Amino acid sequence: MSVTPVSSSSFRFLRSEAVASLNLEVQEYEHIQTGAKHFHLAAAQEEKVFLVAFRTMPQDSSGVAHILEHTALCGSERFPVRDPFFMMTRRSLNTFMNAFTSSDWTAYPFASLNPKDFDNLLDVYLDAAFFSRLDPMDFAQEGHRVEFAEPNNPESDLVYKGVVFNEMKGAMSSPTSTLWQTFTKYLFPETTYHHNSGGEPASIPDLTYEQLREFYASHYHPSNAVFMTFGDLDVAALQEKIHQQALSNFERSDIELKVPDEKRYFAPVRVEEAYALDQEDLSKQTHHVLGWLLPRSIDVDALMKAHLLERVLLDNSSSPLLAALESSTLGTGPSPLCGLEDSNREMSFVCGLEGSEPEDAAAVEQLILDTLQKVADEGVDPRSVAAQLHQLELSQREITGDGMPFGLQLILAGMSAAIHRGDPVSVLNIDPALAKLREAVKDADFIPNLIRE
Repeated sequence: MSVTPVSSSSFRFLRSEAVASLNLEVQEYEHIQTGAKHFHLAAAQEEKVFLVAFRTMPQDSSGVAHILEHTALCGSERFPVRDPFFMMTRRSLNTFMNAFTSSDWTAYPFASLNPKDFDNLLDVYLDAAFFSRLDPMDFAQEGHRVEFAEPNNPESDLVYKGVVFNEMKGAMSSPTSTLWQTFTKYLFPETTYHHNSGGEPASIPDLTYEQLREFYASHYHPSNAVFMTFGDLDVAALQEKIHQQALSNFERSDIELKVPDEKRYFAPVRVEEAYALDQEDLSKQTHHVLGWLLPRSIDVDALMKAHLLERVLLDNSSSPLLAALESSTLGTGPSPLCGLEDSNREMSFVCGLEGSEPEDAAAVEQLILDTLQKVADEGVDPRSVAAQLHQLELSQREITGDGMPFGLQLILAGMSAAIHRGDPVSVLNIDPALAKLREAVKDADFIPNLIRE
């Protein structure tokens, strides 16, 4: 499609690029007064999607970003009611409404097919994001508070309660969640990923109301915001509304929040930690995983190489690494963590076994390293690599549905690049990167070299 971008007087048009494979055009704008970015995915689609995201990079595991996401939706200046978010859920014609806390961003998206409903939702979301009340009682409800174990018995024990506190108690009771948080703590010793962005139950009660307000003031600022929209929208009118209702009240902030490159270890680090278990029999309850820190996810060529390598090694039972893990008697099966994690600024690759014993650690490590060495030495059937490249291409274009609007899926695909000041267009328009891969895989040493690297 061909669109002539028109921005409002409050935004500066930066560039536009067509993505033929998705039949859309990505337009990039910048708010002149604050520097807030706006990426619009112009498409001839009736369903319109809006998202505002903030770079939220906590420096502890108190769950400040997660608790703030909940508390911000509990009333704002223009809508000082107890729960405008859920009131809109009942009354709106929306096709999607939610909020997400990731490891390094917090986002507030919605979608609607009805223009008036879209405008109403935009009013509520802009006010919640930039002018939230952050009432202390809402913090107590959503974050943490102390109650009597038996509400009507002041002699009973005091216990911690709170929506996020209870949510994270449930989430962190899973061995897989504990394993992932422990693993990232060591893979990322210095950056924000060292911490549990959702909040560790033991650390959540350390968060004070004043710290929540300080985090809001520094992180929920337009200079730290990224707006992303999708559909057949009047961009100039939308931007003028965003400016008038929110951004015009702010000046540009000097604070530039970003995640630096993580330091690299000079030698492998081996760690042994424990997780909570109800049963007394500890046999076959051990997880062994190996992980590697990879290049930046905002480098689309590195991203596509990593995805291809993951598929070649782990896609199915005939893939060399998955075959080795599935046939091993050292555990009951491959670890749930197996695969590529590409949502952080720097990617990671993990593989291992669950249902093992503590004394098998060295043997599991040797099994994985020997398997990788064998693939590096002997190579991979070119037909298998070509098939995986084809599947990778299909997966990048797939409209999965899973309860989420297609426009929002595209926005979230480009989100990490936008947050880390990369290029969301290159992540959406992967044809150039795929063309490079098609040429590269003609060399039989391409996959072996990737493994060695």
